[in-house]
Amino acid sequence: MAEGPIAQGEAAALTRRFEEAAQKNDGESGIVKSDLTALRLQVGNLDQKLDEFIEESRRETQELRQAVEAAKPRSSSCGRR
Repeated sequence: MAEGPIAQGEAAALTRRFEEAAQKNDGESGIVKSDLTALRLQVGNLDQKLDEFIEESRRETQELRQAVEAAKPRSSSCGRR
């Protein structure tokens, strides 16, 4: 059974709308993928900076502990029993 001209026109319109929506979705997907790539790079950079900050904080904490220990008066055993 052959389709009528109205049905063919409706099918063609639906096909065009579907293809336009698919192209729009593809374009938006590309933007999202690009944004995700940029975010991954930023997260990687922040992760590296955080690692460096933690390592520097550990070094400084160790240096402070050593300075505090060096500044403590040494207790003498004189007068103690």
